[in-house]
Amino acid sequence: MIAPSLVVAPGRPFMPVYADDDWSLTPLIANPGAKRVCIDWSHFPDSFREEMRLAAWMMINTALPASVLVGRPAWHPRLGPNGIYDTVRRWNRFAHWLTGQGLSTLAACTADTFTAYAAHRARRPEVVRDDASRELVALTRLWAFDTASAAPAGVPMPPWQQYGIDDYLPAAPAVGRGENSREAIPEATMGPLLIWALRMVDDFAGDILTAQQDARRLTERAEHTADTRESMARLARYLDQLVERGAPVPARRLKGEYQVSATYIAAQAGCALRQVSNHLRSERREGFRDYVRRHPGPCPLPTPVTGTVDGRPWAAALDFTEIPQLMRHLSTACFIVVAYLTGMRPGEVMALENGCCPEPDPPGRHLIYGRVFKGVLDQDGNHLSAGQPREVPWVAITPVVTAIRVLERIAPDGLLFDTAAHAIPRGRAATGRTIGFEAMRHRIEDFTAFASELALRLDRPQETVCADPHGAIGTARFRRTLAWHIARRPGGLVALAVQYGHLRTTMSAGYAARGRDGIHELLDIETARATADTLTTLHDDLTQGVGISGPAARRAIHAAAQAPTFTGSIRTHRQARDILGNPALTVYDNPRAFLMCVYNRDRALCHRLDITDAPRLDRCQPSCANIARTDQHADQLRQHAQALEKQAASEALPGPLADRLARRAEHLLDLADRHEHDRIALREPPS
Repeated sequence: MIAPSLVVAPGRPFMPVYADDDWSLTPLIANPGAKRVCIDWSHFPDSFREEMRLAAWMMINTALPASVLVGRPAWHPRLGPNGIYDTVRRWNRFAHWLTGQGLSTLAACTADTFTAYAAHRARRPEVVRDDASRELVALTRLWAFDTASAAPAGVPMPPWQQYGIDDYLPAAPAVGRGENSREAIPEATMGPLLIWALRMVDDFAGDILTAQQDARRLTERAEHTADTRESMARLARYLDQLVERGAPVPARRLKGEYQVSATYIAAQAGCALRQVSNHLRSERREGFRDYVRRHPGPCPLPTPVTGTVDGRPWAAALDFTEIPQLMRHLSTACFIVVAYLTGMRPGEVMALENGCCPEPDPPGRHLIYGRVFKGVLDQDGNHLSAGQPREVPWVAITPVVTAIRVLERIAPDGLLFDTAAHAIPRGRAATGRTIGFEAMRHRIEDFTAFASELALRLDRPQETVCADPHGAIGTARFRRTLAWHIARRPGGLVALAVQYGHLRTTMSAGYAARGRDGIHELLDIETARATADTLTTLHDDLTQGVGISGPAARRAIHAAAQAPTFTGSIRTHRQARDILGNPALTVYDNPRAFLMCVYNRDRALCHRLDITDAPRLDRCQPSCANIARTDQHADQLRQHAQALEKQAASEALPGPLADRLARRAEHLLDLADRHEHDRIALREPPS
């Protein structure tokens, strides 16, 4: 069904036959992280199945006729497997609509038929302009490939092929689309999620990997013990002693019920695994299952727990039955750390291989070598499923390197996220395919629940992962969220804010000019949006009579006056650069320092040796000429000063530390008083 020259999948993939109901497109996929898709012809109406099957075969094995490509520079002669699958899916929807109209062959279609179908799709509330456009393009391909086939069904040319597609589409949306339109993961969700992912990788990974080895040895012991009378006697003696003492039985919870952990019991008793199930079915053990339900017990491993959270062990013991799930959480934590702290796309993370991050020689910055897939085309302009090596390596900060080292222990050969290495149970040979995006999405949701449960168990309710109001976290939002957080440097998590500063510096220094597309465009867009939000808020405050002070107060007022001209309009990289390139608009809020920075690099004290177009908000100096404060900043100064005074008054605090806190509080109150004295108000606040 697929021409041998088009097969790019590694190994010997299953090849479908033309007459099959299921056409697997796996032979066309070389990307290890790509979704495997299959065309199911049984879902098509009988009257249209064979006509569309031939058109689909043409689309898979031949290029789009050159005449159709004229005037369409964005069209590719060949679609990738996902594009083929999506196109055929849209043909199926069209076929069912035609059946509902009383038509039974494609030759019965007319220009009016196509127009009516376009109007039908455009009227549906869930269909946006982009989706409607893809629907009509799919029908154009149906016409083109039918016309080019050896036995054309007689599909007429769609009218939009002649008159243009715009008149057949819904109105264009007012917002952007794609990566820049994805919602960033809120700080209350992303902060704790990253904290627990980092703890898993840095602090708990050693315990989990050691426990996994202990569990494997225990399993091998149970599987390789001979089935003898002596081993059966040992099992009977082991279970009798538990019952005599009224002791709990090693068990696991399955579908809401406690059942004996046969493998663990076999290893502890020194018997063959199958002897456990056979013995429990015997008359001697009648009623034992009820005893297990009343007395379920743990299956502790001998693994010492060395990982801690603020000096407290993260677990009392590691349980044999929990190891598969802990390994699953560990690999998920590694994905979160790598995806979030590098800015890689999900497919790029999934395609990383063992050895992708070698130790630098001489010691210096770690680099990650991998593949990119987006926008990778062959000489004919068709998408290359296998991608290509990234010309500019990614720069890795220490937590990312640690996560990769953990993954290399989990998957010592081939892909770091190979399905075999992360499967339950493990032990199969590498497959060359990675965990799917949908599977990873579910893993992330499970890890989120696990992290929140662990936070509560360790009495850290402030570190539970808040529900994301935008829905499931997914895999594709980390990149946008990274740009959002770097640009805005949220003040709630100081350690993370410092880390974001390191990331911005590392990315700016580590990527060559060719690497400035992608994550740097997102960074610029989010920085521009943060600037616009700051100016809009300042503009609204000033018009309500809020006062402002500081050496840069009048520059801030001038910048805020321009806020209404670009509010809500930053959707492209060009718009972002227009704002970031305007020196009159460089206003950055810094809530951790209780001030605004109206940045002028000639006056900045945060950069003494280097010159840059952005401030270092973690290095704000009190005497800098770029500082401005509003009434809100003054209120925050007083509130923080009161908190420091309360701490300083505590008898439990050492004298030198109390004096230091008191001096700090006095300094903050002095700044607030100075603001009250110097403040400028454009109008009196409303009474």
